Amino acid sequence: MSLITVADIAHDDLALTPTIQSEAASEIDVVSQSGTDPETGQFFFAVKNADVAAFEEALEADHTVRDWWLVSEREDSVVYRIGHTNDAILLSPMVTELGGLMLDACSNEMSGWRVRLQLSDREALSELWEYCEANDISFDLNRMFQQDGWMNGEPSKLTDAQRDALVAAYEHGYFEEPREAALDDLSDVLGISPTAVSGRIRRGTSELVESILVEE
Repeated sequence: MSLITVADIAHDDLALTPTIQSEAASEIDVVSQSGTDPETGQFFFAVKNADVAAFEEALEADHTVRDWWLVSEREDSVVYRIGHTNDAILLSPMVTELGGLMLDACSNEMSGWRVRLQLSDREALSELWEYCEANDISFDLNRMFQQDGWMNGEPSKLTDAQRDALVAAYEHGYFEEPREAALDDLSDVLGISPTAVSGRIRRGTSELVESILVEE
């Protein structure tokens, strides 16, 4: 049994924080399973909808960036290999020290990072939280759940769109009695039609029931 944790973290010295704050790209994702070596401080990042010139200018001004290389470029995304300075704060070494995994990380709208971690238990999560508190790193827990084994992923085949719809529905009171939000409200939040919202909630709920509650 392991613990999946999704949290928002923030600190001015967290890797690429100044670049995130420049808003030169809509989203920055750490590329998982790319041969990243935390010991060297070099990581691969997928950058979506970027103004490439502005983004590279932000990298040059970022005190957490030592050097960078453009690896590939497509119409809507580019990939960089980035080396960090000694001033950059990286959470992944501490997660590794606790015997956990950094499953993925992406920039969020609060100019920090949203991370999905796999930890052994709540004690490991508590130690990580204490480490963040001691180093003035903001650590806001969004959700957590237990998972059998150490598989890389959610305990279901939920798509990101289904998960976003379910989380939005929960946060805005769609499942409350009486309901605090209608499909039209969630449509405004997610930027899709009410019919699409309904479909994602229905299919997402079905997937959760099948993967978690129904035994083979």
